[in-house]
Amino acid sequence: MLGLGCVTAALVFAAGARAEDCGGGVHMQLSAPETAQGTLLLAEVRSVKQLTSITGKWGEREVPFWKEDANGKAESSEDVRRALLGVDLEKPAGKYSFTADAQLASGERVSCVVSIGVEEGHFAKESLTVKQQFVEPNPEQEARAKAEQQRLREIYDTVTPERLWDGPFRMPLVGDFKGSNFGKRRILNGQPRSPHGGTDFPAPTGTPVHASQRGRVVLAEELFFSGNTVVVDHGLGIYTFYCHFSEIDAKVSDMVEAGRVIGKVGATGRVTGPHLHWALEVERSRVSALDIVKLLGSGSARVARDIKPKEGGASPSPTVDNRK
Repeated sequence: MLGLGCVTAALVFAAGARAEDCGGGVHMQLSAPETAQGTLLLAEVRSVKQLTSITGKWGEREVPFWKEDANGKAESSEDVRRALLGVDLEKPAGKYSFTADAQLASGERVSCVVSIGVEEGHFAKESLTVKQQFVEPNPEQEARAKAEQQRLREIYDTVTPERLWDGPFRMPLVGDFKGSNFGKRRILNGQPRSPHGGTDFPAPTGTPVHASQRGRVVLAEELFFSGNTVVVDHGLGIYTFYCHFSEIDAKVSDMVEAGRVIGKVGATGRVTGPHLHWALEVERSRVSALDIVKLLGSGSARVARDIKPKEGGASPSPTVDNRK
């Protein structure tokens, strides 16, 4: 299973930025030298000697690395470590630095710094009409929504120190379903709201929703804004979020495998029609969930793309999440 992810990553890096020399036979490269708001980058550190430790720094947060086999071969002499860098959909455009500090088995310490350009996401704007209670909730509903938002923040602030996923990430729906709406700036009933933090997949009510990879269920319940919701912890600060289910087929503490049905498409919560809202949080950054399939998928996920309609253009079944 790990070999598939490694082959995919090799293809990603083949078109990426040049490798930076960190010294001591250690090199680092990124999947791209520049990116945009709401995207995901893959960092890779290769060493001809074994590493005893490695840590990354992206903004104010530490970035965990995981160990990979070098070319899909466990017997390779190279020590290969990878990490995901999330660029939040509201991160200001500009130049940023990512730093990796590593220690070799000999005790020698090396460090690499790469500059990453972040561009504006150029997200579309959209006006929607929803039930008034979801725009101006009463005091009881508002208190409930705030408590749920705090619970989600606490979940995403927790970084499971080990990698729980095993193999390539996959799409949550089976079939040729197209995703859209990520990052859209929304106006609800005439009032501006936070940007849309997930990708929407219009689908018939009852369509099975599958876990995108192995992980532990950390939330499985009905929430005020997102309706029936499931959150899966994949380890190392990576979480996938699925909501608006008609029914939930998982419970907290379940260790689910990739492809396990965790719920069914519905129209619960603040919605305009039945669909799946699928979101990805990486080290507290809201990024397009489709990017993890592009970077850590099997390479055969041809529907792993986010359709971006022109500003003001029509799009299917928008939704609102309450993760921020």
